[in-house]
Amino acid sequence: QVQLVESGGGLVQAGGSLRLSCAASGRTFRRNVMAWFRQAPGKEREFVAAVSFSGGVTYYADSVKGRFTISRDNAKNTLYLQMNSLKAEDTAVYYCAASTSGSSYLRSAGTYDSWGQGTQVTVSS
Repeated sequence: QVQLVESGGGLVQAGGSLRLSCAASGRTFRRNVMAWFRQAPGKEREFVAAVSFSGGVTYYADSVKGRFTISRDNAKNTLYLQMNSLKAEDTAVYYCAASTSGSSYLRSAGTYDSWGQGTQVTVSS
């Protein structure tokens, strides 16, 4: 039972940077795998990045490797996504998610139990 609220979305030009935050409430935040997904109009929700409960292990979609960095600050109950070198194709609604299980299918949306409301990221070119 984790409640998630994203923030930090907005309009940015191609090549720019943006940092998304996800504020979490609930007793299991420190034990949950956390992730970012995104969904563009007319497309399915896709995996972006995930981080272990300790913050020591991260996973990224090939499309964002080298550009995005996922991190978490358990003391602040907050998940972050630092996005650099943004491209027009990064335009989407970004969602944070939490998983209560130890599933290895971290790139699947079905693995996650809790979701935020989403924050819009628009990259102009």
